[in-house]
This record gives sequence, structure tokens and C-alpha cells, in this order.
Amino acid sequence: MPRNFAVRLSCSKGDSDSWVTLNDRDESLEQVLEKSWEFKCREHGAQLGLPREVIEIAALDAPPSQTGRSISRATASPSKKIARASARLAMRVPVVVYGFAGKGGAFHEDTETIMVNASGGLVILKTRLEVGETVFLIHKASRAEQEVRVAYVDRYSDHETRVGLAFKKPITDFWKKNRKEPRVAKSLRVIVKGIDAKGNPFAQTAYTVDLSKDGARLDGIGFLTSPGQTIEVRRRWSLRKGQFRVVWIGQVGTSESNHVGVFGLQRDKKLWPVELPDPAKPASNTKTKSSKK
Repeated sequence: MPRNFAVRLSCSKGDSDSWVTLNDRDESLEQVLEKSWEFKCREHGAQLGLPREVIEIAALDAPPSQTGRSISRATASPSKKIARASARLAMRVPVVVYGFAGKGGAFHEDTETIMVNASGGLVILKTRLEVGETVFLIHKASRAEQEVRVAYVDRYSDHETRVGLAFKKPITDFWKKNRKEPRVAKSLRVIVKGIDAKGNPFAQTAYTVDLSKDGARLDGIGFLTSPGQTIEVRRRWSLRKGQFRVVWIGQVGTSESNHVGVFGLQRDKKLWPVELPDPAKPASNTKTKSSKK
């Protein structure tokens, strides 16, 4: 019966490792470990090498309790199966991990998952974290965010660490690409107040890009440097205002540069003069025209 594997391969010119997914293979776990595989290093391009580690991945239709075995060149023997809340799948999902890393202070790192399941995900980070620490995970496609616990750390190189992040409770649809909260495109002029990276208060004008029941995306923010900050957003020419937490910041050089995603901390406040769709109901086909105010 064909099986799926995730293999970890090391760059011959540096310390960085890459993960490759092998689908529908007839080889055994041990045979995969002893074969050379093509892979692409993020820094040095295409290469060929022997795996340092191989993990057998549960099939998409596997029972919830099924999981794969793993084997590494260090142990050279398969590990026993461990019951999991759901099957783990090899899936590359762009994410952002941010928070505080012990003595290292605040960090914000773009990365991607290696494997995921309903209980969390496995990512590669340059930031050094410790088991038990709490950080935040953002799904870049859906903008969904969760507070997660560091459940596993494997420092397999001098520059990168493999980190297992666990949700507080299983979330079956977290890794779906669809946005959980329906959003309405609407451009409204707002005043944003907060504290900049140097600890000084700032106030500036900006515009909303889209709105949802939970938050908004803002354009034109130039003072914020990392997620986690709390800001005040007030509609211009209005007394309506609310407190929001910054959950993501657009990468410089992309179409989302100067964009920030914010999550409302006062959900009972009606700040926007727009009828927003209820996430529990199907989205209507009515298009909302964008207009600056």
C-alpha cells in the first residue's frame, strides 16, 4: 500500500535543513532513509542528499487515532506509534509566529508549517523558544490567530529550530485557507493612536481596507513594528472609537506593505457605519462599494 513521508535533508554548504514531502511511495521507512533525494535549499538552491530524518505521514483518509512512525540517522530505528487527537498531515502553510522569547524579548517571524493537525503544527524558527512558553500563531491566508503553547523543540542546527506549537484545544478547521470571518471591503478614514517602537506616543490618519465583526485591515500605518501592540482607532469626524490589538503587519516590499490587521478588544462596540455579515450565516452576493470618508 503506497505511503506518504516527510524527509529532512541537510544543505551540504551550510547548516540549514529542508523538508520534502514524498507522496504515494512503495518504499519502507528504512529504505527512504537510505536513499538520496533531490531538494532545494532556501539559500543554496537544488541539491541531492541522504535524509537526516524520515516521518511517515498519515493518509488523508486515515482514522483519527492513526499516526506515522519516524526514524532518524541518529537512532536508525523506527519509533513506536503514538496516539494523536487527529492524523498529522505534511502541509506547507505560510504562518507568522510572534510573542516573547524568554530573555530574547519580543520577536516576529514569518515561516511555514512542516506538518499540521487539529491540535497544532510543526514549524521551523530561527527564534529560540523553550518548551512551555506561550506565543501567538497567525495563519497568513485566513488571518486566523491562536495563542499556542510550545510543546516540542528540536534544535537540529545552529541557526534553526523545529518547534511544535499546540492549540489550547483541537481546532478542526484552523488550517483551511478560507477566512473564518466574512469581510466587507470599505475605505473609511480613521485616526490611529498608540506607542511607537521607542516608547513614544503617536497619532496618525489611516484608512480601513476591509472590515469584519472581529476586526479590520488598515492601510497607511507607519509607526508599528511588531504584532501584539494595542492601539486606539477612531473614525474621523466621529466620537466613535475602540481598542484593537495588532495581529499582523504587512511585509515591506509586498502589496501589503504599510497594512496592519487588527483584532477588536471591545466586540460590543459598534464602530463602523456598515452592516457587517454574521460569520454564522452564509455570505450574501451583495457587493459593497468602497468610498473614502
